[in-house]
Amino acid sequence: MTLTPQANPHHTPMHKRSEWTLRLLPIVAVTLFVAACASIGSPDGGAYDEDPPRVVTSTPLNKAINSERKSISILFNEYIKIENASEKVIVSPPQNEPANVRAEGKRVLIDLYDTLKPNTTYTIDFSDGIVDNNESNPMGNYTFSFSTGKDIDTMEVSGYVVNAEDLEPIKGIMVGLYAEPVADSGVPDSLFRTGALQRVSRTNSTGHFVIKGVAAGRRYRAFALQDMDGNFCFSQKSEMIALDTTLFTTSCRPDIRLDTIWKDSTHYDSIRPIRYTHFYPDDIVLRAFTEGGQDRHLLKTLREVPEKFQAIFTAPADTLPRITGINVNLDSCLVTESNLNGDSITYWITDTTVAYADTITLAFSYLDTDTTQQLVWKTDTLDLVPKTTRKKQLSELQKKTEEWEKEQEKKRKKNKNLPPEENPHLITYLDVECKPAGNIDPNQNPIFTFSEPILGLPDSSAIHFQTKHDSLWVDTLYELRPVEGQPRSYQLFAEWEVESEYRLRIDSAAIHSVLGHWNKTVSQDFKTRKAEEYGSLYIQVMLPDSNIIVQLLNSSDKPQRTERANAEGRADFFYLKPGDYYMRCFIDRNGDGVWTTGDFASGTQPEEVFYFPQPMTVKAQWEIEQKWDARGIATMKQKPERLVKQKPDKAKQRRNRNAERKKEMQRESKKRNSQNAMQGMGGLPGIGGMVQ
Repeated sequence: MTLTPQANPHHTPMHKRSEWTLRLLPIVAVTLFVAACASIGSPDGGAYDEDPPRVVTSTPLNKAINSERKSISILFNEYIKIENASEKVIVSPPQNEPANVRAEGKRVLIDLYDTLKPNTTYTIDFSDGIVDNNESNPMGNYTFSFSTGKDIDTMEVSGYVVNAEDLEPIKGIMVGLYAEPVADSGVPDSLFRTGALQRVSRTNSTGHFVIKGVAAGRRYRAFALQDMDGNFCFSQKSEMIALDTTLFTTSCRPDIRLDTIWKDSTHYDSIRPIRYTHFYPDDIVLRAFTEGGQDRHLLKTLREVPEKFQAIFTAPADTLPRITGINVNLDSCLVTESNLNGDSITYWITDTTVAYADTITLAFSYLDTDTTQQLVWKTDTLDLVPKTTRKKQLSELQKKTEEWEKEQEKKRKKNKNLPPEENPHLITYLDVECKPAGNIDPNQNPIFTFSEPILGLPDSSAIHFQTKHDSLWVDTLYELRPVEGQPRSYQLFAEWEVESEYRLRIDSAAIHSVLGHWNKTVSQDFKTRKAEEYGSLYIQVMLPDSNIIVQLLNSSDKPQRTERANAEGRADFFYLKPGDYYMRCFIDRNGDGVWTTGDFASGTQPEEVFYFPQPMTVKAQWEIEQKWDARGIATMKQKPERLVKQKPDKAKQRRNRNAERKKEMQRESKKRNSQNAMQGMGGLPGIGGMVQ
C-alpha cells in the first residue's frame, strides 16, 4: 500500500527555507560580532582572591606545651604553597638531620627527625614563604612554635650582619645564640668550635635577622656563621664568622607602629596605628670576616706559553716550592716572581732548549695544609704542556712573515729605490707599558711595567729625565723604584710641579730581559694640569684612636686616594679632580697600612671600618673642610645606598587585582561609549560609515 503525504498549508518548501537561511546569516553574524565587542572586559571567573592564607588549626596547636610530636600539621583556609622553602624556612634549635617541610593541598606538613630535647622551645620560622596557590598572596611572616616542657619561650632578638671590611649587608648567613651557663659568668668561646648554636636564624637580603623562641632572664652572646659543612659550629677556617663580644639579656615592652592601608598599587587609603610587642635587643650588629692564614693547597698550574708557567695556591706561604726536573734539567734556568699576596708564583724558563720542549715533567714540592691543619711538604709530579706550543708559535711567525713580505713586494713595485727593511717579526723586543701616561696629576708617580723580568736597570747614562723650561729641555732629578708586589714594575718619582712638561727617555738596548730580549727606545712625555683644575678636601676624623687610614672612594666602592691621618685625626687630600667622592676610614691597629681581618683563636676582631654616609662634592678651586664623627653614626646608616651592592629583595605585597580590573573595565567602557558615539555621527574615521 502506498502512502501519499497530505499537503500542509503551514509547511514551507525546502528551497524557500534555504533562501531565508542565507538571508539571515549576515544578520546573525553582525549580531554575534556586536555581542562579542560588548563583552570585552567582562568578568571571566568572578572576583580575584585577594585575601592572604589564614591558619585554621594545627596539630599540635601553635605555642603548645608538653608536646612530644615530631610530625606537625598546619591547616589553612585555602590551598597554599611554600616559596623557596630551603632558603626561607628555619627550624630552631638547628637539626642535624634536616626537617622535611612541604605543602600538600591546604596543609603544611613538618617532620622532625632529630630527637626532641627536653624543656626546649622549638620554632619553625617560615618568614614570608607561605603564599596562596592561585594568586600568590603572601601570608606575611609566620612562625609556628611549641615546647617540650611546661613553659614556652617567646622572646626575640634581632639585628644585622655586615661584611667587616666594607659594611656590605650579608644575605643568607646563619646567626645564632649561645646562652650563658647557669653557674658561669660568660659564654666560653670554645662552644663555637665544639657545640652547635642553640637558637638560629638566617639573614635576609638587607642583612637583617630575627631569632625567635629565646628565653627570658638568661644572658646570651650572638655569633654569625657561614656554615660550610652543616654542623652549626665553626669548624673550617674558610667559614666566614662574626662574634659579639658582649653578653645581653632579652626584654620587651608594648609599642605602636604605623601601618599603611593601600587602595591599589600606587595609592594609599589610610595610615593606622598598630599595637605590638617590641623585643630587645633589636640593634645587634655583627661584623663578619674570614680569618687569614687559610688552608693552603695547590689550586692549579698553568703554562700558557713555552717560556713560563704558573702555580696558583689557595693561600700564601713563607717558603717557595722546590722544583726538580724529571725529563729536563731545570737547574739555574728558572727565574721566580710572586704576586703581592704570595699565592701566585710565576716561573720564567731562561733556557730555550728547556722552554721549547713540548712537555716538561717535574717534581713539584710545596707546603700544603694537612688534616691536622699543619703545613707539611707535599710533592706532585706535574706534566706541563704549553697551551700555545713552539710549533704553533713558529707557524704564526711564518704566516706573519709571509704577509709582511707581500706588503714589501707591493712597496717595491711602487718604489724601486726603496731601501731593504728588516723583518720586524724575526726580532722579539722587551716591551714596556706606562700608567698613567700623558696628562698626570702633580701627586701621581707613573709606573713602568716590563713584559719580562729584567736583569736590572741601566746606569743613568742610558736614562734621561728632563723638564721643559721655556722651550728648552733640562735634566732634572728623578728616581725609579721597584714596586712591591708588582714584579717587573718600577715607579717614577720626581718633584712634579703644576702646569709643567716632563720627558723620560731610555736608550735602545739599554735594558735586557732574563730571556735575552732588549728594549727599543722608550720615549714617554708627561704634562701636569693647572692648579685651577683641582679642589682640596680636608677631613677631621673625630675618633679617640690613633693610626687612622682615610680613603676616598669612587661610586664602585674602589679606593682612589689613601692618606694616613695625623695624630689629631686630620687627613688632607690635594689635587682632587672635580666630582663626587665617598669616604671610608679604618683603625689601623697594627700599623701596616692595610685593613687586617680578625682571628678567632686570639679573640682579635677585624680592624674597625667606618663610612661617611653621603658623597663629598669637590669643585675646581674649592677647599672643603669636613668633620667626621665616625662612631656617632649608626653602623647600618653609614654606607651610602649608591655603594651597597647587596640590594634588598622586592617586598611581597598583596595585589589589589579587583581594583585594577575595575579600572580596566571602566577604561574599556569609556572606549566603547566613545566608539558608539562616533558611529552615531556617521561612522569611524577611515572606515567609511556604518555597516548597512
